[in-house]
Amino acid sequence: MNGHENKAVRSANRKFFARTIPMLILMLIINQIDRTNVGFIKHSLETDVGISTAAFGFGAGLFFVGYALFEIPSNMLMDKYGARVWLTRIMITWGAVVFAMGFVTTPMQFYVLRFLLGVAEAGFFPGILFYFRKWVPNVYRGRATALILTGSAAAYLLSGPVTGGLLELHDFMGLPGWQWVLFIEGALSVLVGIVAAFFLVSKPEEAKWLTIEEKQALSTALQEAASSRDVDTRGSHAGN
Repeated sequence: MNGHENKAVRSANRKFFARTIPMLILMLIINQIDRTNVGFIKHSLETDVGISTAAFGFGAGLFFVGYALFEIPSNMLMDKYGARVWLTRIMITWGAVVFAMGFVTTPMQFYVLRFLLGVAEAGFFPGILFYFRKWVPNVYRGRATALILTGSAAAYLLSGPVTGGLLELHDFMGLPGWQWVLFIEGALSVLVGIVAAFFLVSKPEEAKWLTIEEKQALSTALQEAASSRDVDTRGSHAGN
Protein backbone atom coordinates (compact mmCIF):
# COMPACT_ATOMS: atom_id res chain seq x y z
CA MET A 1 0.00 0.00 0.00
CA ASN A 2 1.48 3.35 -1.03
CA GLY A 3 1.59 6.52 1.05
CA HIS A 4 -1.42 8.04 -0.70
CA GLU A 5 -3.53 4.99 0.12
CA ASN A 6 -2.24 4.97 3.70
CA LYS A 7 -3.40 8.55 4.09
CA ALA A 8 -6.88 7.62 2.84
CA VAL A 9 -7.05 4.64 5.23
CA ARG A 10 -6.03 6.84 8.17
CA SER A 11 -8.66 9.39 7.20
CA ALA A 12 -11.35 6.72 6.91
CA ASN A 13 -10.49 5.26 10.29
CA ARG A 14 -10.50 8.68 11.96
CA LYS A 15 -14.04 9.17 10.70
CA PHE A 16 -15.07 5.69 11.86
CA PHE A 17 -13.57 6.21 15.31
CA ALA A 18 -15.18 9.63 15.74
CA ARG A 19 -18.62 8.55 14.53
CA THR A 20 -18.98 4.94 15.64
CA ILE A 21 -16.80 4.20 18.68
CA PRO A 22 -18.69 6.61 21.02
CA MET A 23 -21.98 4.95 20.05
CA LEU A 24 -20.56 1.48 20.67
CA ILE A 25 -19.23 2.57 24.06
CA LEU A 26 -22.64 3.98 24.99
CA MET A 27 -24.27 0.71 23.96
CA LEU A 28 -21.79 -1.25 26.09
CA ILE A 29 -22.40 0.96 29.12
CA ILE A 30 -26.15 0.49 28.86
CA ASN A 31 -25.64 -3.23 28.32
CA GLN A 32 -23.68 -3.49 31.56
CA ILE A 33 -26.27 -1.46 33.48
CA ASP A 34 -29.12 -3.65 32.20
CA ARG A 35 -27.22 -6.84 32.93
CA THR A 36 -26.43 -5.95 36.54
CA ASN A 37 -29.54 -4.01 37.60
CA VAL A 38 -31.20 -7.17 38.89
CA GLY A 39 -28.65 -7.34 41.70
CA PHE A 40 -29.75 -3.91 42.96
CA ILE A 41 -33.44 -4.85 43.03
CA LYS A 42 -33.02 -8.30 44.57
CA HIS A 43 -34.49 -7.32 47.93
CA SER A 44 -37.44 -5.55 46.29
CA LEU A 45 -38.21 -8.59 44.17
CA GLU A 46 -38.20 -10.73 47.29
CA THR A 47 -40.59 -8.51 49.19
CA ASP A 48 -42.90 -7.43 46.35
CA VAL A 49 -42.92 -10.50 44.09
CA GLY A 50 -41.99 -13.28 46.50
CA ILE A 51 -38.81 -14.34 44.71
CA SER A 52 -36.72 -16.15 47.31
CA THR A 53 -32.93 -16.12 47.42
CA ALA A 54 -32.83 -19.58 45.85
CA ALA A 55 -35.27 -18.59 43.10
CA PHE A 56 -33.31 -15.42 42.44
CA GLY A 57 -30.06 -17.34 42.11
CA PHE A 58 -31.67 -19.83 39.73
CA GLY A 59 -33.15 -17.05 37.61
CA ALA A 60 -29.86 -15.14 37.53
CA GLY A 61 -28.11 -18.29 36.32
CA LEU A 62 -30.63 -18.81 33.52
CA PHE A 63 -29.34 -15.62 31.92
CA PHE A 64 -25.99 -17.27 31.27
CA VAL A 65 -27.66 -20.42 29.96
CA GLY A 66 -29.53 -18.41 27.34
CA TYR A 67 -26.43 -16.40 26.49
CA ALA A 68 -24.23 -19.47 26.06
CA LEU A 69 -26.74 -21.36 23.93
CA PHE A 70 -27.32 -18.54 21.47
CA GLU A 71 -23.91 -16.82 21.30
CA ILE A 72 -22.63 -18.74 18.27
CA PRO A 73 -25.93 -18.58 16.32
CA SER A 74 -26.07 -14.84 17.06
CA ASN A 75 -22.59 -14.27 15.64
CA MET A 76 -23.45 -16.28 12.54
CA LEU A 77 -26.56 -14.16 11.98
CA MET A 78 -24.56 -10.98 12.43
CA ASP A 79 -22.22 -12.11 9.67
CA LYS A 80 -25.29 -12.64 7.47
CA TYR A 81 -27.24 -9.46 8.25
CA GLY A 82 -24.45 -7.03 9.18
CA ALA A 83 -23.68 -5.03 12.31
CA ARG A 84 -26.22 -2.28 11.70
CA VAL A 85 -29.12 -4.72 11.74
CA TRP A 86 -27.86 -7.25 14.22
CA LEU A 87 -26.22 -5.14 16.96
CA THR A 88 -29.22 -2.81 17.04
CA ARG A 89 -31.59 -5.81 17.03
CA ILE A 90 -29.75 -7.20 20.04
CA MET A 91 -30.05 -3.93 21.93
CA ILE A 92 -33.71 -3.32 21.13
CA THR A 93 -34.76 -6.83 22.10
CA TRP A 94 -32.82 -6.90 25.37
CA GLY A 95 -34.33 -3.50 26.23
CA ALA A 96 -37.80 -4.88 25.57
CA VAL A 97 -37.10 -7.86 27.86
CA VAL A 98 -35.79 -5.59 30.64
CA PHE A 99 -38.89 -3.42 30.31
CA ALA A 100 -41.16 -6.49 30.43
CA MET A 101 -39.42 -7.64 33.60
CA GLY A 102 -40.99 -4.68 35.33
CA PHE A 103 -44.32 -6.54 35.13
CA VAL A 104 -43.22 -9.82 36.77
CA THR A 105 -45.50 -11.16 39.46
CA THR A 106 -44.24 -14.74 39.86
CA PRO A 107 -40.89 -16.55 40.05
CA MET A 108 -41.71 -18.42 36.82
CA GLN A 109 -42.09 -15.16 34.91
CA PHE A 110 -38.75 -14.06 36.35
CA TYR A 111 -37.11 -17.30 35.16
CA VAL A 112 -38.48 -16.96 31.64
CA LEU A 113 -37.47 -13.32 31.25
CA ARG A 114 -33.97 -13.85 32.63
CA PHE A 115 -33.45 -16.66 30.13
CA LEU A 116 -34.82 -14.50 27.32
CA LEU A 117 -32.52 -11.66 28.37
CA GLY A 118 -29.55 -13.98 27.91
CA VAL A 119 -30.87 -15.02 24.50
CA ALA A 120 -31.40 -11.38 23.49
CA GLU A 121 -27.93 -10.24 24.59
CA ALA A 122 -26.09 -13.24 23.15
CA GLY A 123 -23.20 -12.31 20.89
CA PHE A 124 -23.21 -8.59 21.68
CA PHE A 125 -19.60 -8.05 22.80
CA PRO A 126 -18.13 -10.64 20.39
CA GLY A 127 -20.26 -9.00 17.71
CA ILE A 128 -18.55 -5.66 18.32
CA LEU A 129 -15.14 -7.27 17.93
CA PHE A 130 -16.31 -8.99 14.75
CA TYR A 131 -17.60 -5.63 13.53
CA PHE A 132 -14.09 -4.21 13.83
CA ARG A 133 -12.83 -6.86 11.43
CA LYS A 134 -15.21 -5.45 8.84
CA TRP A 135 -13.99 -1.89 9.38
CA VAL A 136 -10.64 -1.57 11.13
CA PRO A 137 -7.32 -2.76 9.63
CA ASN A 138 -5.00 -4.69 11.96
CA VAL A 139 -2.77 -1.69 12.67
CA TYR A 140 -5.70 0.25 14.18
CA ARG A 141 -7.66 -2.62 15.72
CA GLY A 142 -5.75 -2.71 19.00
CA ARG A 143 -6.66 0.91 19.67
CA ALA A 144 -10.31 0.28 18.82
CA THR A 145 -10.47 -2.73 21.13
CA ALA A 146 -8.75 -0.80 23.93
CA LEU A 147 -11.32 2.00 23.69
CA ILE A 148 -14.16 -0.51 23.86
CA LEU A 149 -12.65 -2.27 26.89
CA THR A 150 -12.19 1.09 28.61
CA GLY A 151 -15.84 1.89 27.97
CA SER A 152 -16.85 -1.49 29.34
CA ALA A 153 -14.85 -0.87 32.51
CA ALA A 154 -16.46 2.56 32.90
CA ALA A 155 -19.85 0.86 32.83
CA TYR A 156 -19.08 -0.85 36.15
CA LEU A 157 -18.55 2.56 37.73
CA LEU A 158 -21.82 3.92 36.36
CA SER A 159 -24.16 0.99 36.93
CA GLY A 160 -24.43 1.50 40.69
CA PRO A 161 -25.12 5.26 40.73
CA VAL A 162 -27.56 5.07 37.81
CA THR A 163 -29.61 2.17 39.16
CA GLY A 164 -29.39 3.47 42.72
CA GLY A 165 -30.65 6.85 41.60
CA LEU A 166 -33.63 5.31 39.84
CA LEU A 167 -34.49 3.32 42.96
CA GLU A 168 -35.00 6.68 44.67
CA LEU A 169 -38.11 7.12 42.52
CA HIS A 170 -39.89 4.70 44.87
CA ASP A 171 -43.62 5.50 45.10
CA PHE A 172 -43.39 8.08 42.31
CA MET A 173 -46.74 7.85 40.52
CA GLY A 174 -47.54 4.93 42.80
CA LEU A 175 -44.86 2.62 41.40
CA PRO A 176 -42.08 0.98 43.44
CA GLY A 177 -38.50 1.92 42.69
CA TRP A 178 -37.57 -1.46 41.21
CA GLN A 179 -40.20 -1.07 38.50
CA TRP A 180 -38.90 2.38 37.61
CA VAL A 181 -35.41 0.87 37.27
CA LEU A 182 -36.61 -1.73 34.78
CA PHE A 183 -39.01 0.53 32.88
CA ILE A 184 -36.56 3.42 32.42
CA GLU A 185 -33.45 1.35 31.73
CA GLY A 186 -35.35 -0.96 29.37
CA ALA A 187 -36.92 1.93 27.48
CA LEU A 188 -33.52 3.67 27.25
CA SER A 189 -32.02 0.56 25.67
CA VAL A 190 -34.74 0.43 23.05
CA LEU A 191 -34.35 4.13 22.29
CA VAL A 192 -30.56 3.98 21.98
CA GLY A 193 -30.85 0.86 19.84
CA ILE A 194 -33.09 2.72 17.41
CA VAL A 195 -30.74 5.73 17.35
CA ALA A 196 -27.75 3.43 16.82
CA ALA A 197 -29.33 2.16 13.61
CA PHE A 198 -28.66 5.62 12.14
CA PHE A 199 -25.00 5.59 13.23
CA LEU A 200 -23.77 2.08 12.56
CA VAL A 201 -22.79 1.12 9.03
CA SER A 202 -22.10 -2.54 8.34
CA LYS A 203 -19.23 -2.06 5.89
CA PRO A 204 -17.20 0.79 4.36
CA GLU A 205 -18.86 0.56 0.95
CA GLU A 206 -22.17 1.64 2.56
CA ALA A 207 -20.77 4.66 4.42
CA LYS A 208 -22.04 7.88 2.85
CA TRP A 209 -19.64 9.89 5.03
CA LEU A 210 -16.56 8.37 3.38
CA THR A 211 -15.16 9.61 0.10
CA ILE A 212 -14.84 7.18 -2.81
CA GLU A 213 -11.07 7.22 -2.34
CA GLU A 214 -11.39 6.39 1.37
CA LYS A 215 -13.81 3.55 0.66
CA GLN A 216 -11.52 2.01 -1.93
CA ALA A 217 -8.36 2.35 0.17
CA LEU A 218 -10.00 0.97 3.31
CA SER A 219 -11.61 -1.94 1.44
CA THR A 220 -8.21 -2.80 -0.08
CA ALA A 221 -6.51 -2.71 3.34
CA LEU A 222 -9.19 -4.95 4.85
CA GLN A 223 -9.00 -7.42 1.97
CA GLU A 224 -5.22 -7.61 2.36
CA ALA A 225 -5.63 -8.26 6.10
CA ALA A 226 -8.22 -10.98 5.42
CA SER A 227 -5.94 -12.61 2.84
CA SER A 228 -3.06 -12.54 5.30
CA ARG A 229 -5.22 -14.27 7.95
CA ASP A 230 -6.23 -16.94 5.42
CA VAL A 231 -2.60 -17.61 4.54
CA ASP A 232 -1.67 -17.85 8.22
CA THR A 233 -4.57 -20.21 8.86
CA ARG A 234 -3.65 -22.48 5.94
CA GLY A 235 -0.02 -22.45 7.07
CA SER A 236 -1.04 -23.41 10.58
CA HIS A 237 -3.18 -26.27 9.33
CA ALA A 238 -0.41 -27.46 7.02
CA GLY A 239 2.04 -27.43 9.92
CA ASN A 240 -0.26 -29.66 11.90
